[in-house]
Amino acid sequence: MIGDGLKGVALLFVAVLVQVSLGSAYRPLGGSADLVLVVLIAVALQRGSIFGAAAGFGTGLLLDTANLGVLGFTSLLLTVVGFWIGRYGETTARERFHAPFLSVAIITILYAVGALALRFVLGEPVPAASVLDGLPATVLLNLVLAWPVSWFVRRAFPPAEFSDRVHEVRLLG
Repeated sequence: MIGDGLKGVALLFVAVLVQVSLGSAYRPLGGSADLVLVVLIAVALQRGSIFGAAAGFGTGLLLDTANLGVLGFTSLLLTVVGFWIGRYGETTARERFHAPFLSVAIITILYAVGALALRFVLGEPVPAASVLDGLPATVLLNLVLAWPVSWFVRRAFPPAEFSDRVHEVRLLG
């Protein structure tokens, strides 16, 4: 489990470095790919809700620090993302082919709307049109990243074998 934590920290740290250095400058079609969000979704799908929430919080804090933004803003959003995608992976979709694509598409939209709502609550002036105009291109770019990132994360985080756990529940009585 400690090895998974170290792999997750290293993978998300590299994703933050790439996002901060290269990702923000490249805006094809008016949108930008969010590598950190896609990597977090892939890791949370593989490792569950608690791992996803912790990874989301740490990654968000690192992003807020790197971008000199409001501390906790991205942490709050990515913690919720990591928890709910991890929960989705735990309950229904970890092994399904469409899970990363569906998760990335829905979470990209909800992340943009959530960031817009959180900025409104904090009183920051952000025009909704500027966020929502680039959203289709952002969703498309994140979907393009979803397959290679999820393939790599599945190789880095193979399914854990729980031989000591009960796989079947028997009802007594």
